[in-house]
Amino acid sequence: MTRIRLEDIAHARSGDKGDGSNVGVIAYTEAGYRLLQRELTAERVKHHFSIICKGSIERFEVPNLKAINFILHDSLGGGGSESVKTDAQGKTHGQALLRMELDLPGDVSLADLKP
Repeated sequence: MTRIRLEDIAHARSGDKGDGSNVGVIAYTEAGYRLLQRELTAERVKHHFSIICKGSIERFEVPNLKAINFILHDSLGGGGSESVKTDAQGKTHGQALLRMELDLPGDVSLADLKP
């Protein structure tokens, strides 16, 4: 089985609101979106961000954009000026999620996941 990073098949946008961050992962292709739907669960994202996300994670599918959006509750240590964290904003969370690795199922070709 081949191991890939999300950055191989998608790009991301992220931001913050209060003490939560918002991360949208957008697949390059329809095949990539189907893989994200199947493999990129809230539980996996919670595990990936386990050190910084103390709250729950909500997952929303946005099929017309080939995207999955996550809300990471209690991930910014109070947010903005309330936090003692070096970067208490969610702008970096998209790039951090793109570093997540997935196993590429044998029935899926990496060539089908890239633009």
